[in-house]
Amino acid sequence: MTDYKNLKLIATSSPHIRGAETTRSIMLDVIIAMVPALVWAVIIFGVKALTLTVVSALGCMFWEWLYRTLMKKPQSIDDLSAVVTGMLLSFVCPATTPYWMILIGDFFAIIVVKQLFGGIGKNFVNPALAGRAFLLGSYASVMTTWIDPAVNKAPLFGSTADIVTTATPLLYMKGGDMETLTGTYSVMDMFLGKTGGSLGEISAVLLIVGGAYLIFRKVINWQTPVSYIATVAVLSFLFPKAGTGLEWMLYSIFGGGLMLGAFFMATDYATSPVTKKGQLIFGIGCGLFTVLIRYFGAYNEGVCYSIMVMNLCVALIDKYTKPTRFGVVKSEKKEAAAK
Repeated sequence: MTDYKNLKLIATSSPHIRGAETTRSIMLDVIIAMVPALVWAVIIFGVKALTLTVVSALGCMFWEWLYRTLMKKPQSIDDLSAVVTGMLLSFVCPATTPYWMILIGDFFAIIVVKQLFGGIGKNFVNPALAGRAFLLGSYASVMTTWIDPAVNKAPLFGSTADIVTTATPLLYMKGGDMETLTGTYSVMDMFLGKTGGSLGEISAVLLIVGGAYLIFRKVINWQTPVSYIATVAVLSFLFPKAGTGLEWMLYSIFGGGLMLGAFFMATDYATSPVTKKGQLIFGIGCGLFTVLIRYFGAYNEGVCYSIMVMNLCVALIDKYTKPTRFGVVKSEKKEAAAK
């Protein structure tokens, strides 16, 4: 006999649609999409690229487990979101980053940015980017030292004093030194990833492949990455600081963390708009801030900070781009938005 008194009735508004996707399946797709770039990082920088990524992923899982255990909250490490955060944080750090330092970044990303604000889906900025910004502000010299992959690999353990370092393409571009840049790196080098830079951001083509996979799997929409990359491309083509517009544009879009940011960071569900119109606006804003920081800021890369700035604007973008409900006239919609 059915125990009707103990049945739990949950009433929600229609329509009732149940999808096959779960948080775990979505995060697994993101991990799969990052694998090609990780494999290339191991080829270019050595096994340290793999071990650093594994340590970062495990570190994020540990901090999330520890916090939720201490706070007596249900465990959530099996949804793989902490693994994605750890992998992304390692991707935006140099391959020579010490293990202890990446664990500090993991702590900031998971505990401070994610869990203290309620956990997955409630953080207001991207945790991995916030972790990188924290590490850059705390350990600037380490975070801006780039190994020359043509000369040596990142050591698994021990000192990095003997490694040969190199300037990144964006550093040459910051000074407008296109002659040295084109003599050191070709556009094809930038596209394939035969340059110095952060661990997982150097190969534009493999990041595009990963992004295309996410779009094909409908994990992300095309609006944000396309509008982001297109904005940087148009502005850099129209306003080159050196060389021709086309040359400057190609080096701008293939250099730095633009591809990684556009496909994997700016599309984070919790910190990006939900409407397609809002995603276009969000991507354009990210592209605009990226170019402004690269051109006028003291820092030669603008992807990290541009995305975090736009993360703070998501609530406002969603407010003014949400579709009109059926039966609601535009005047009523404007009055509701003004409240």
